[in-house]
Amino acid sequence: MNADNPDADRKARIDAVLLKLPGASAKKIGGMDAYVVGDRMFACISGKGVGLRLPVAVATELQFSRENVGPFQPGGVTSTREWIQIDRTDPADYEQDLELFQASVDFVKGGRR
Repeated sequence: MNADNPDADRKARIDAVLLKLPGASAKKIGGMDAYVVGDRMFACISGKGVGLRLPVAVATELQFSRENVGPFQPGGVTSTREWIQIDRTDPADYEQDLELFQASVDFVKGGRR
């Protein structure tokens, strides 16, 4: 744990989970730590959570079925209905959401913009 920079440690731990996905890479987009496949963002770190893009029906269902999922609101501004945010205290716990992150990669690779 990096006591001097807990955000860097958090990012490194999220990187360890998301960069395992085939074709995923990390980069800065609009000042945010983003995760992309090709040139399309599928997830990003926002506040104390990770935002990810999914089909609207899946995103809506998750917001109603899981208490750690809510609307994605970077900087307090609500994003599109395709974006949700998963909040986890321990970044290593995002490992439990790998199936959702893979679904997000598949969704953005499918050509939707």
